[in-house]
Amino acid sequence: MARVRPRGLTPLQLARLLRQAAVDKKAWDCVVLDVREKTSLADYFVICEGETDRQVRAIADGMVEAAKEKELRPLGVDGYDDAGWVLLDFDSVLAHVFLPGERSYYDIESLWAPAHKRRKKAS
Repeated sequence: MARVRPRGLTPLQLARLLRQAAVDKKAWDCVVLDVREKTSLADYFVICEGETDRQVRAIADGMVEAAKEKELRPLGVDGYDDAGWVLLDFDSVLAHVFLPGERSYYDIESLWAPAHKRRKKAS
């Protein structure tokens, strides 16, 4: 099944946009995982964490706002009310925003390993 290409953005550009939006909201340890060779579910995962449930929501809101500026909206949002793990589905990119304990418990990075990690240090 062919993926719908976001308007004017490649999936990698969208992943980078979402990652930068998370960094702008002071997210911790933002990672972009390239999962194209591992699944048809998505091309990239953006994974990060916030210190509190309030920050997790703010990070997710920042990602949605950044996407809206490019005329994109998530197909689905899950976990926003609880904010232990918020999932934003942008079709070719899935963004996961965790509380630290949730991230270590589910350990998505190891689950999808050895998917290629693209890490950038937040300035």
